[in-house]
Amino acid sequence: MEKKNTTKVWDKTNQWEKELEALKAIIAKTELTETTKWGGTTYTYNNKNVIGIGGFKNFFTIWFYKGVFLKDEANVLINANEENTKSLRQWRFTSLNDINEKAILHYINEAIEVEKAGLAIAPQKKELIVPEILLYAFKNIDGLENAFNNFSPYKQKEFCEFIAEAKQEKTKIARLEKIKPMLLSGVGLNDKYR
Repeated sequence: MEKKNTTKVWDKTNQWEKELEALKAIIAKTELTETTKWGGTTYTYNNKNVIGIGGFKNFFTIWFYKGVFLKDEANVLINANEENTKSLRQWRFTSLNDINEKAILHYINEAIEVEKAGLAIAPQKKELIVPEILLYAFKNIDGLENAFNNFSPYKQKEFCEFIAEAKQEKTKIARLEKIKPMLLSGVGLNDKYR
């Protein structure tokens, strides 16, 4: 008895089985390795994500993890979330007739070359915004700013957010009073939970 391929394909609406299988057959002609990540089919090169496939309500898609670096000569790639997505691009299809094997292989092979070249967008560091009340405390309490600067950036961010998230001034003051001894003794805001 022949064993059927049971690899899970992300298809939210279960309406794209034939179409996704057609994409899988094309991708099988490349040097990518099929794996499952985040509940869907992902293809990797040297354990690095290159593409993924999946089905949605109105379309099925190939997403290119580093699609921003592709030439996109056919102008088919879209950024599904302009505000948050820096690198990932999708190629959406609505029927089997949309699948052009030669073009898809061209894009996939270009994506593999992008991975081989090590192209990537470096994560942007967000500037730490220190609340005014904490800046004032730095000027008026000896050693407080030094103590704060001895913490790792993520712990500094936790202290700043703890104060900044308070709506009322009296709450900000109360939170500052709570963290002053922690800062001076080198104890992070959430250390007891780690």
